[in-house]
Amino acid sequence: MLDQPIHVGKVRRLYAWPQDRYLMVATDAISAFDHVLPTEIPDKGRVLTQLSLWWFDQLQFPNHVVSTQVPAEVAGRAVIVEKLDMVPVECVARGYLTGSGWAEYSASGTVCGIPLPDGLLDGSKLPRPIFTPAIKAPLGEHDENVDFATIAGLHGADLAGRLREATLALYSRAADLAAARGIILADTKFEFGLRDGELVLADEVLTPDSSRFWDAAAWQPGRSLPSFDKQYVRDWLAHDSGWDRVSPPPPLPPEVVAATRERYLEAYRRLTGRQLGAPEPDAGG
Repeated sequence: MLDQPIHVGKVRRLYAWPQDRYLMVATDAISAFDHVLPTEIPDKGRVLTQLSLWWFDQLQFPNHVVSTQVPAEVAGRAVIVEKLDMVPVECVARGYLTGSGWAEYSASGTVCGIPLPDGLLDGSKLPRPIFTPAIKAPLGEHDENVDFATIAGLHGADLAGRLREATLALYSRAADLAAARGIILADTKFEFGLRDGELVLADEVLTPDSSRFWDAAAWQPGRSLPSFDKQYVRDWLAHDSGWDRVSPPPPLPPEVVAATRERYLEAYRRLTGRQLGAPEPDAGG
């Protein structure tokens, strides 16, 4: 049995590990609108972990994974990672306009202070990908979208510039890989730590929790955007559940759980070209 976690997030648990490392476990919990929902999605933690490992291999960027040799009780959903000096910034890249970016654009014509052309629709492709950071908030509170100048003021112009450059480069690489598999990577967020001043990818990368994946064949700006992520859950909560967003969120119906699980598994299958199976072989960053 594992000891008590030293940190509990919305989805992940961190446990102390020998040699000054952590055991990071992805649970099947799902969050939406800054709430952890009372219903889990089977296999979700495995998808997040295995898909992140696949992306780490594709991106060839320094990452925090030390080993996938973990206790049997969390096999497939956990990795051993190094401790890093984490940068408290959600590094978001957007190649398409949707979500909170669409809401801001509709009101002001900008996203995180970046002016965008007139006439864009929900789901429109942007002229070029943009860096739209957010300041990480405590559990249960909403991350705050900010402009680049705010990040530079908090962390220095050099680090802010490196975060922007790395985020956009990683997004472009991932978007090209996804496009070759018939998937649009609309937006995604990265988290970075520092290892002797070097940027290192941490947490999860390019999963249905941290990204919006759309079916390229069905993409139509201004219309419904079929996705392989938790947007299905967000839509049910916003439109069908009757939830007021003040009281605790309601349980998810079995059909929503099943449909969400299938979207996560489909994202894994479409991107990696394989079924979600046994734990991956040992890998490090």
